[in-house]
Amino acid sequence: MSHEPATGAELWRGAHGNVDEVVARARLAWPGWAAQSLANRIELVRRFANEVRKDQEAFAELIARETGKPMWEARTEVEAVIAKVEISVRAFAERTGQRKLDSALQGTAALRHKPHGVMAVLGPYNFPAHLPNGHMIPALIAGNAVILKPSEKTPAVGEKLVQLFNRCGIPEGVVQLLIGGPDEGKAIVAHPDINGVLFTGSAQVGIAINRKLATDPGKIVALEMGGNNPIVVWDTPKVADAAALIVQSAFTTAGQRCTAARRLILNSRMYDEVIAETKRLADRIIVGAPFDEPAPFMGPVIDNRVADQLTESFVYLLSNGGRAIKHMRRPDDSLPFVSPAIIDTTAMKERPDVELFGPLLQVIRVDDFDEAIAEANATRFGLSASLIGGTPQQYNRFWANVRAGIVNWNRPTNGASSAAPFGGVGYSGNHRPAAFYAADYCAYPVTSTEMEQPRASVGVGFKDA
Repeated sequence: MSHEPATGAELWRGAHGNVDEVVARARLAWPGWAAQSLANRIELVRRFANEVRKDQEAFAELIARETGKPMWEARTEVEAVIAKVEISVRAFAERTGQRKLDSALQGTAALRHKPHGVMAVLGPYNFPAHLPNGHMIPALIAGNAVILKPSEKTPAVGEKLVQLFNRCGIPEGVVQLLIGGPDEGKAIVAHPDINGVLFTGSAQVGIAINRKLATDPGKIVALEMGGNNPIVVWDTPKVADAAALIVQSAFTTAGQRCTAARRLILNSRMYDEVIAETKRLADRIIVGAPFDEPAPFMGPVIDNRVADQLTESFVYLLSNGGRAIKHMRRPDDSLPFVSPAIIDTTAMKERPDVELFGPLLQVIRVDDFDEAIAEANATRFGLSASLIGGTPQQYNRFWANVRAGIVNWNRPTNGASSAAPFGGVGYSGNHRPAAFYAADYCAYPVTSTEMEQPRASVGVGFKDA
């Protein structure tokens, strides 16, 4: 069952799936799919993109209703689903293309790639179509069968995504839906007939998956687990632009992006004017329901439990040395709308290194650039980091020393391109970046030396005949 965050109305209801049955169907369907030519598989995923185009507006409405995000943002998510196909076709050719090297008497050396088999995709609720699709399209192109287990908070979008795949002519056993909660998630991760687990979600769940599969090296595991991302503002005359980048980084999607800025690290000399401008802009943010007019910048968070956790976190920071710059407000306790919040945590003795998944930005004041880099690295996560302002030399130092898989200059921490690799280090990922590099974990390389006829001779170490 799922509910619309913006209204509390029930949106979708369905039964939990049977893990063994779904996996068995996938195993039966996979060999035929893998045996199809690459050209056929690419043609079918292109048909999928066309099916999405046909339902583009209705799909966006469903995403908006089930996640609470504004309609304009839901439309961009559907556009990303469509664009992922051609990006993945190009990525597969570049990352997993065939190679041959002729060597006369030694025959031919060949490099080709094989699919793993049946892949389980565990999707998140913040981008319930785009992020699972980012695993599914590369996996299908490579010749894998795919089972999508959507977040239990966004099952309707997951169901719609799989229906669109089935409509385009891909066999139903090749792309399947598994509805369920943590129990079904644990069961499919551990299932002996699953060859790979592609996960996007919290560090807590990702680490549990990693621990569960630590003794099973035959199962490919790709983890994308979020971040406690820093945005550092240094010397710049463009204070209004810096404030816009801060607000975009911290509060887009109600802060429910794994790349959202959680920590603003500020040069003391610029503190007053940057904070004043950032607060002025944050005060202008329209928070509302997906279809409101004028269109809101951000909607609610996903549910009341998350809203409660965020307000409790704000109070905790405030009670342990934080100073409120912009309070978090909850206008209606029955709905998960929260206002964007900013809190100065410079005086806190111990800042909790957790991903507060919502519109809550912590500010830390520093006096020199080395201190800013050290503060940026004061986390177990390592997904995204941005430097706003500074010189080219300072950006080079920032890039070289900050631990993150995405390092930006004068750009937000979020909004990564699907045409580039996407992933992090530490608690943010396990060195299997997604997006353009997803092809790397969807197929494995096979090297061959080949001759049309056997040819061999023996030399040292044999007696005369």
